[in-house]
Amino acid sequence: MKWTYAVVGSGSIGLYYGAKLTRSGVPVKFLMRSGLEDARRCGIRVQGEEEQFVVRDSMVFASPEEMAPVDVVVLALKSTSNDLIDHLVGPLFGQSTRILTLQNGLGGTEMLASKFGPHRIYGGLCFVCLTRDAPASVQHLGHGTITLGAYKKEPNDDLRRLAGDFQGAGVETQIADSLEEAQWRKLTWNIAFNGLSIARGAVSVDQLLQNPETHAELCALMNETLSIASALGHEMDPGIIEFHLKRTRAMGEYRPSSLIDYLAGRKIELETIWGNPMRAAVRAGVRAPHLAALYEELRSITAWH
Repeated sequence: MKWTYAVVGSGSIGLYYGAKLTRSGVPVKFLMRSGLEDARRCGIRVQGEEEQFVVRDSMVFASPEEMAPVDVVVLALKSTSNDLIDHLVGPLFGQSTRILTLQNGLGGTEMLASKFGPHRIYGGLCFVCLTRDAPASVQHLGHGTITLGAYKKEPNDDLRRLAGDFQGAGVETQIADSLEEAQWRKLTWNIAFNGLSIARGAVSVDQLLQNPETHAELCALMNETLSIASALGHEMDPGIIEFHLKRTRAMGEYRPSSLIDYLAGRKIELETIWGNPMRAAVRAGVRAPHLAALYEELRSITAWH
């Protein structure tokens, strides 16, 4: 019997992966606000050079109370909306419901484990370039891989089943032995590129890479992130820095999600992406002056949000 999924947070990430699952035959319910009528009228649309499709007659809802308990809640909210989780997720819970959180940064899985039980929590790290160009439409600009891990435990049957559903939907999927290490691997990119795209004048990733000074800053931030992760027991190959640089060069004029939020006047995920890693560095006794300076700069820049 197929698992039923509920997407909470139908932004670009939630719409994209939810639409992929739906197209493959997995039952997916979408909790939507601004895009509800658009999705009902025109379907959920994914557009890109490599794929273009429309999911019609998708199950879209205005409130969680309208949605029966599901097998998997896919949490694609930004962490700035975590104060809404009890209201949005609670009605979707049954005896064996699991949460797959796709949120960036640190602290989210711990918060969810404290609320719903650690045995229910799984995490997904998405490496994908997306832009929501209409309330129920997503532009897929490149990449699309997802790495899945279990909270504070080794891979289990539920995790493998989650991975199977995503693989069956045409998503390149990896299973991480350690969810925490996978989170730090993603932070290596997010801390540097999301942060500097805002702090250096609201610029796209290609501009960061082309400027020698910001290129050096990117590398310094990524090196600090690797040092913090290492002090916490997560050794990663330093070659990941060149890996990230090479993949980002191929993105062209891509604007990271934090920059898009900033330009739209929305809160950025300041604490989960920069604040919590900085505090982890302090606890581990690791010097991270570039991260500390970037955190303070971002806090000052976004204080008006």
